Amino acid sequence: MAEAPLLEISGLSVGFGPAGREVLAVENASLTLERGKTLGLVGESGSGKSVTALSIVRLMAPGAKILAGTIHFQGQELTKASESVLRNLRGARISMVFQEPMTSLNPLHKIERQIGEILAIHGMSSGEKRRARVLALLREVGLQNAESRMNAYPHELSGGQRQRVMIAMALANRPDLLIADEPTTALDVTVQAQILDLLRDLQARYGMAILFITHDLGIVRRMADEVAVMRKGLIVETGPATRIFNAPQHEYTQMLLAAEPKGAAPPADAHAPEVLAAQDLRVWFPIKSGFWRRTTSYVKAVDGVSLVLRKGQTLAVVGESGSGKTTLGLALLRLIRSKGPILYLGKNIDGFGAREMRPLRRHLQIVFQDPYGSLSPRMSVAEIVEEGLVIQNKGLSAAERRAVVAKSLADTGLDPATMDRYPHEFSGGQRQRIAIARALALDPDVIVLDEPTSALDRSVQAQMIDLLRDLQERRGLSYLFISHDLKVVKALASQIIVLRDGKIVEQGDATEIFANPREKYTQELFAAAFDLAAEPETASAS
Repeated sequence: MAEAPLLEISGLSVGFGPAGREVLAVENASLTLERGKTLGLVGESGSGKSVTALSIVRLMAPGAKILAGTIHFQGQELTKASESVLRNLRGARISMVFQEPMTSLNPLHKIERQIGEILAIHGMSSGEKRRARVLALLREVGLQNAESRMNAYPHELSGGQRQRVMIAMALANRPDLLIADEPTTALDVTVQAQILDLLRDLQARYGMAILFITHDLGIVRRMADEVAVMRKGLIVETGPATRIFNAPQHEYTQMLLAAEPKGAAPPADAHAPEVLAAQDLRVWFPIKSGFWRRTTSYVKAVDGVSLVLRKGQTLAVVGESGSGKTTLGLALLRLIRSKGPILYLGKNIDGFGAREMRPLRRHLQIVFQDPYGSLSPRMSVAEIVEEGLVIQNKGLSAAERRAVVAKSLADTGLDPATMDRYPHEFSGGQRQRIAIARALALDPDVIVLDEPTSALDRSVQAQMIDLLRDLQERRGLSYLFISHDLKVVKALASQIIVLRDGKIVEQGDATEIFANPREKYTQELFAAAFDLAAEPETASAS
């Protein structure tokens, strides 16, 4: 007799809203996952992927409820299981890597305590053993200087480093099922490849099944044995990964597979006026020790970076997590302290304080890496997008501001009718578009885009690239584009800077660097990005 599946979802429907008037987020979904196998769950933002996964351990958002269907894990039905049963499963037999590590990690606790807490809850009472296990886990997921990072708080780590901590937490008790909701979203391509290899290695060693939720079809091609495609809450196609990628049946699946960043940035105009420039820019964070907390050394996050961003140009900054990309962007906008001249339209703004910078803020905008963390949960989308207008354009009426908000949302592919909703009512990709709309509302000269497409599925990425190019052409915008997705960089940037440990490794015309990278580090970075997409079409993990 054949062994029962590890996970079996049958006829699952999940709705939001008052009884009798629920809006379905998942409708009649059925999935099967065998032990030691990987099921890739793909679809556009808002298709119901995360809601389906959260339903397994009943961690849906407030207001969501399971309306129909069953979920069996190791033969046990979970939709009506008691909270005590679910507590024993969560973090032990079933673990999850959430999409947004910054909002999933406790900002008040150090990394060691947060991972150790999971071990303690599930039976590891010895503090010494927990510490050794935490250290081993952080090393397994490739966190550099793991021993010192154990004493760090989440805000002291880069986005990629925080994601690795989340993965370490999920793997702490060697679960039977790992639900990975966009687990590599915040990671650069080299670490992404390492994490995927790590997950496959652990899967092979421990017989762990993985439900892998992602918008990156290159990862699904590499990781998954089976694939399920979701659209608007419905599973429209399922099957072996080989068949889905080579002979997709549903037109929506065909559209997803065809959606890739296309086109190339126009050549940089060497005679265009300089909008933003920096010379020998440095951001050093002091390391203090001893009773008197004296400075003993520095973390050189940005160390001697010089750059020029011209009108209508996209300058991409690429490099591994922790290389200083985000710190550089924040320093250029005078959002953190730095040393070295920063010129906006030829005027040195390096010494400007908050009051002097305020009138310039409308011209120098930023889209942050974590769209949920940068959007106030207490404000509606309309209030979020118009906040800058209220501060900078006091002459606009409420109706005029609302019209600007509607246009900005429409420009980023969101329905203006949703502007009175709150951020938690949107998917990760939709929240990122809200953040972009907020930056566009002020009609800036420069936008620092910090991983603006990392939370978006490939089809929306392609639309967003077209949008950014169109806006750039119409408005003469200049972008400082920070990204680990080199396919997106290749489609958008005319100039490129490669950072490593806060220093520029290579700099110049993007076309030339992509065609012939000179430095070994750049070659390794590009090889990891494009070899990842060229992996075999299926990956057996058992």
